Order: sequence, then C-alpha cells, then structure tokens
Amino acid sequence: MARRRASQSGEEETIQLTPMLDVVFIMLIFFIVTATFVKESGIDVTRPVAETAERKIRASILIAISKSNEIWIQKERVDIRSVRTKVERLLAENPKGSVVIQADRKSRNGLFVKVMDQARAAGAQEIAIAATEGPL
Repeated sequence: MARRRASQSGEEETIQLTPMLDVVFIMLIFFIVTATFVKESGIDVTRPVAETAERKIRASILIAISKSNEIWIQKERVDIRSVRTKVERLLAENPKGSVVIQADRKSRNGLFVKVMDQARAAGAQEIAIAATEGPL
C-alpha cells in the first residue's frame, strides 16, 4: 500500500479557470462583432402596400415621414430644411450608405418628394422607398 493520494500529501487540487474565461471572452467578442443591430427611424409608420416590393438587406440611413407629416431621422424629429445636412453627416460616416424613406400612407406626397430631393442633394446615390409586400 505505497499509493498516496494527492490530498494526503498536502497538495490541494484546483481547477484552472483562466482558459475557460479566455474562451468565454473570445465568444463574447465574436457575438458582439457579428451581431446585426436594427436601425430605427424613431416612429412607427404604416407603409403602403406594393405587389413588387423587395426586401432590402442593408439600409444605413432611415428617414420616416409620419401621417402627421413629421420627419424623423435616427429617432430625432427634424425639419425639412435640416434633412440635407443630417444626411450629409450620416453619409460622411458611411460613404457607401443607402437611404430608405419610410413614408406613412397618409402622409403628403409633396413632402416625400422634398425629402427625397434633400437626400439626393446631400449626395445619396441609392434611395429606396419602404413598402409592405402584398396584393393591392
């Protein structure tokens, strides 16, 4: 009976947590980097229905027009005169960004055209109109 257990020799066995914490930290970084963040314009809009609507995967600048003809960009209410400068600033942050205009079906058509003109004047190359897929 010459066998000795580690506990009898006075040495305590411990579990090393450092490698496990490293793996958890790396996984956390991976999920943060690969996560897709939902961008919101700031208000809920009832979009018009279109049979030919297509899903747009990436939209970096969302502009919403409410049924009471208010303009919202990134959860901030803006005036029609400041749409151009706001879009210019957002395009400077992301030069390949596209603009999606979400106009409520009860909003004025003329305001939509003004917002689209301001986005084009700001340098937006790609402008899309948000609609809901479905039959007319």
